[in-house]
Amino acid sequence: MTYEEKMKWFNEARFGIYVHFGLYSLLGRGEWTMYSERIPAAEYAKLADQFNPDPGCAKEWVETAKAAGAKYMVLTTRHHEGFCLFDSKCSDYTSVKHGCKRDIVREYVDAAREAGLKVGLYYSLLDWRFPGYFEPEKYPESKDALIAQIFTQVRELMTNYGQIDILEYDGGWDAKLQLKRDGWAKFWNAEELNAMVRELQPQIIINDRSGKDEDIETPEQVVRAGKQRMTESCMCIGDSCAWGYTRFNPNWKSSEQLLQHLVQAAQLGGNYLLNIGPDPHGHIRNEELERLQAVGNWLSRNDEAIRNSQSCELIGSTQPGVVDLNLQGPWTRKGNIGYWCIFRWPGNVATAVRIATPVKRVSMLVSGEELPFSWDAENGKLVITGLPALAPDPLATVIKVEFEDVPRRMEETDLASWIGNMK
Repeated sequence: MTYEEKMKWFNEARFGIYVHFGLYSLLGRGEWTMYSERIPAAEYAKLADQFNPDPGCAKEWVETAKAAGAKYMVLTTRHHEGFCLFDSKCSDYTSVKHGCKRDIVREYVDAAREAGLKVGLYYSLLDWRFPGYFEPEKYPESKDALIAQIFTQVRELMTNYGQIDILEYDGGWDAKLQLKRDGWAKFWNAEELNAMVRELQPQIIINDRSGKDEDIETPEQVVRAGKQRMTESCMCIGDSCAWGYTRFNPNWKSSEQLLQHLVQAAQLGGNYLLNIGPDPHGHIRNEELERLQAVGNWLSRNDEAIRNSQSCELIGSTQPGVVDLNLQGPWTRKGNIGYWCIFRWPGNVATAVRIATPVKRVSMLVSGEELPFSWDAENGKLVITGLPALAPDPLATVIKVEFEDVPRRMEETDLASWIGNMK
């Protein structure tokens, strides 16, 4: 299977839902609480017997993802705290042995498959309970035990749950932050680990956080193009430090902001993985539900502009270093069709500049209504008229533009030429 064949469904999807759920959810202060508050492992482990999410919570996550227009999901099977949401032969520190005594991963996988969603599993390489992670030279036996646990548990995840579509590692950095990526890969024995995964799941997509590049890059809290591979931009709905349930989260992103990030990811030919942090009972709070529903409603009308999109160089991105922005909104593309996703409605006339490719037809995506336009081959200016004074869509209105060929950005050899004669 070629890289392109393996990535086909991922390209078509463009949007997924991330779920962070674990013992940290009980505390309501985020997934790093054990480490950030330096809670001793034995004391923190007492939470395991209190872990009792309501039956059916995994179905609620899946139903929410489906309503949001997501095509795949990723669940934290084990975070840095070491507590597993699945049964493991090498650890009793699991949801099957404590608290609810249920395999949450199984519940999630079954619900996702029933809903037709692709299945992703997150697995943290580091485990704060092992001193050998923090001081490998001082505690070599602990370090070896940590690596052995990783190989056993990743094998379990890749063996016991049928086809897994994505494996997303995390926690690949060294504790002292002194090593580069090749050092991380050596520490985790990543080459052998990933070879095992691919033998068990030949079609799987693996991220880059074991120190090896693999299939996708997974930056956090930022939308950017991939440096070598496809990018999946991972982002919280609230504060960037609150992947797991954070009871008091003052900075919720608006539906408009979330949708802009999704469109920007699509413009760059990448994916958007948006996180939810269920509460201690496994339920999704209203602030998250409302925003995800708004995004899902928009996608139900405009998904043609997002699914299977390709990188588009027309002005409208918000890439760092690009001053020449179109203030209305970004473009996505499929072949010779451009989709102008307008977040800041200009009124009756919309103007796009530096378009080098001839324009054949312009229409409203949702209604199909054709729109009058003019395109100037000399200066690359596209002027669309006959628009309503107020935005047809409260989040973003999409204008569909058919070009004679793949739309290209016009170069400007003289940056001042557009000013005209200043005599």
